Amino acid sequence: MFNSFHDLADQQLAGGTLTRGQARTILDSGDDELLDLVAAAARLRRAHFADTVKVNYLVNLKSGLCPEDCTYCSQRLGSAAEILKYTWLKPEEAAEQAASGIRAGASRVCLVASGKGPTDRDVDRVATMVAGLKQEHPQVEVCACLGLLKDGQADRLKAAGVDAYNHNLNTSESNYADICTTHDYADRVRTVGKAKDAGLSPCSGLIVGMGETGEELIDAVFALRELDADSIPVNFLMPFEGTPLEGTWLLTPAHCLRILALVRFACPDTELRMAGGREMHLRSLQPLALHVANSLFLGDYLTSEGQAAQADLDMIADAGFVVLAPAGPVPAASGNDGGAAGAGIAIRRRGAGTELAPNA
Repeated sequence: MFNSFHDLADQQLAGGTLTRGQARTILDSGDDELLDLVAAAARLRRAHFADTVKVNYLVNLKSGLCPEDCTYCSQRLGSAAEILKYTWLKPEEAAEQAASGIRAGASRVCLVASGKGPTDRDVDRVATMVAGLKQEHPQVEVCACLGLLKDGQADRLKAAGVDAYNHNLNTSESNYADICTTHDYADRVRTVGKAKDAGLSPCSGLIVGMGETGEELIDAVFALRELDADSIPVNFLMPFEGTPLEGTWLLTPAHCLRILALVRFACPDTELRMAGGREMHLRSLQPLALHVANSLFLGDYLTSEGQAAQADLDMIADAGFVVLAPAGPVPAASGNDGGAAGAGIAIRRRGAGTELAPNA
């Protein structure tokens, strides 16, 4: 094993590979070891990403109306969550939403649409959006997240200018049937493979806090390592009312840090994003998490409000980090315009699909 987490960091920096026993030790570490764990993980983070934070911005192209039954999702079939529901945004609306995040410093825009997977017409629709976005903001990366891909669709997205494709594994293969029955784990692995084969940067991650065991969590993290994703978003379950997992509050801020550290030690040189639910589960430890994760989503999420965008930017600066290659000047510090930090879930009522300005 190892004598300290710093010994483990030395091992990783020398090219070592995290073992299952070492992963278990990270998850089982005590609160009195937490700062040592974060400090050791921070050495890996800084070795590969220095003091930068990559800012990503979500645009929900189509909200709700999904035929899939994923238990964690507010957009699922049969969801009673009172979220915004709308069909595809017009290309100019999508461009306007994306521009808000880019002005705030986002270097990657993530275009997301609910559903099992895109039709060929949907791919054409997204291609038109991407062409316009790239014309206005050629330096910005575009990631698409459209569900399960059919043969040839990844190639068409690549040809249209898409840089990356997101499709999360979410949980371990052994746990997958407990969270979804309308598609399976292998479908997700195949879609990530299609994206990679087309030359798209693979983005695939997790949702934690759904009742998975420590062993299942390790299985999922090691599967992502095997998948060789370029970026790994870690989402912390937001148990929306009206979904099967409502009332599922299983995470503590300290355990969220352990999970992020596990991913960092397993995949030292991979972009690690603290994603949805960070505000309500990491809470006041979010700045500490930036010493492990090197990426985050700015502002609001698909169907829920996030921390105020300016508060995100202030947090990055206050923790001693800089935004990676911002597309424009980062706004100066100002007052918080209201976010969703805390135990509750605030439904998104602004931005894409509304007439109100987004939280950016």
